[in-house]
Amino acid sequence: MNGTETLLHLLGGVALLLWGVRVVRTGMTRAFGAGLRHFLGASVQNRFAGFAAGLGVTMLLQSSTATSVLASSFAARGIMETGPALAVMLGADVGTALISLLLSFRISWLAYLFLFLGVAVFLGSEHVRARNIARVGIGLGLILLALKEIVLAAGPLAASPVMGEVMAALADTPLVGFLLAALLTWLLHSSLAVVLLVASLASSEVVPLALAMALVLGANAGGGLVAVMLTSRAPPAGRRAPIGNLASRAGMALLLLPFVEQIPPIAGSIGAPGMVTIAAHIGFNLLLALVFLPLTGPLARLMSRLMPEQPNAADPGAARFLEHDALDTPSVALASAVRETLRVGEVIQTMLRGVTEVLRTDDPRLVQQIRDQDDVVDRLHEAIKNYLTELGQRELDRKEGARHIEILTFVTNLEHVGDIIDKNLMDLAAKKIRNRTQFSVDGMKEIEAFHGEILRDMELAFAVFLTSEIGDARRLFAAKSRIRDLERRYTESHLARLMTGRLDTRDSSSLHLDVMRDLKRIHAHVVAVAYPILERQGELAASRLRARDVDEVPDQERLPT
Repeated sequence: MNGTETLLHLLGGVALLLWGVRVVRTGMTRAFGAGLRHFLGASVQNRFAGFAAGLGVTMLLQSSTATSVLASSFAARGIMETGPALAVMLGADVGTALISLLLSFRISWLAYLFLFLGVAVFLGSEHVRARNIARVGIGLGLILLALKEIVLAAGPLAASPVMGEVMAALADTPLVGFLLAALLTWLLHSSLAVVLLVASLASSEVVPLALAMALVLGANAGGGLVAVMLTSRAPPAGRRAPIGNLASRAGMALLLLPFVEQIPPIAGSIGAPGMVTIAAHIGFNLLLALVFLPLTGPLARLMSRLMPEQPNAADPGAARFLEHDALDTPSVALASAVRETLRVGEVIQTMLRGVTEVLRTDDPRLVQQIRDQDDVVDRLHEAIKNYLTELGQRELDRKEGARHIEILTFVTNLEHVGDIIDKNLMDLAAKKIRNRTQFSVDGMKEIEAFHGEILRDMELAFAVFLTSEIGDARRLFAAKSRIRDLERRYTESHLARLMTGRLDTRDSSSLHLDVMRDLKRIHAHVVAVAYPILERQGELAASRLRARDVDEVPDQERLPT
């Protein structure tokens, strides 16, 4: 191969390695993500349990970054303290080092077996978990093929005089190599891929052993930086552990960097350069765990002092439960979206409860408070919609796909309810205040009674949304006819008072009817949550029209042909 072909083979091998690692992580997360998260979340008893959990989860996910982000999300929600989260990350560091050892063995022949079995199961099975496990096999096959490709491409590089000069220059300045490896790890978001690449190049003698040691130290520091960047928008409780882990990894790496020149003479007789590189990676992370595992408590207290909780109240319009690291586990992501949607429902209930109080008290401050709450609903709706849109790009099974649509539809209906309250009912309330209009005593009682029925059915709608219980869905759907009849009865009662010439009824007539109309519209949006449940059970008719023979339909009612 000429130089261009060699470089393309090397870059292709690196890309294949990255993709293989990602496919394995995606497959494991989708197949066992909920169980892994539960296992990790249960490891809060002590630092040793956290360390073991971090090691185990990382061995399965093949990504210390994914484990670190999970631990950070638990810490941000108060499920895990900073100390155990630091222990989890130390375990994750050792776990990814052990993975590099397993993948460094000369077992490239297994790549074809993994690929064959993985593709056969993926194409031949309709079971979601089986297909995701097949993904893991395909990913492992791609990783082993990538390592073989990198070793083959590195052979010609070893004989290149230009490459020799570049590597010699980097070997003379290990700090530059350290920084380059840290930057590459940050760009690729995978310290495992960088360490395996360095080990492959070292085994082909493209990279001198001393430089390989500096690159491994840089990859470890860069791995800590990736987790810090991915959690940069988390609250202080979620950022403490990643920053503490970065400080310990980078500090230890910089402390050992001046001694990389002494490693080749000592390790030269131990084994091949590639295995020495992997051994150095494992030794570094074991040393890191040995030094810092007993210090997780003091380090956690230091991080708490440096990053105290923010004194300001949490932003009510900021999503609290939409965890982006859960998107690869659809069941967990859907549960997160349900929790956030129920938050929207709580805000909508508060807005709706305030409607009759505004109409009764004519308080303009309460009008503005309700309008402000609609801004919160709009922001949460947008966050949930974007989250579900991103989730929809993943592979969902039939049940998950149906639930995905139900959540998106319900939160959209809730957002419409918020708009009706804000743009219609609050406009009517402001008009009532401005014109000093007063409802009749009977009219106000009817509005309050009608409003109370809507609130009760909204409570039932949330139960239907949460449980999908068919009996509750029937009750909610039946409420639509009840509300329609109630609105007709109250309208007739209002018109009867109007016919008697009552002044208070005449002045508030338009306002009264508009309020009743908007409350009925709100109810229609609320009841819609029952439709997909009833439709799945075959209990929803296509039309409410009574069937008639076509000859009975008057000509003017027929559609043109």
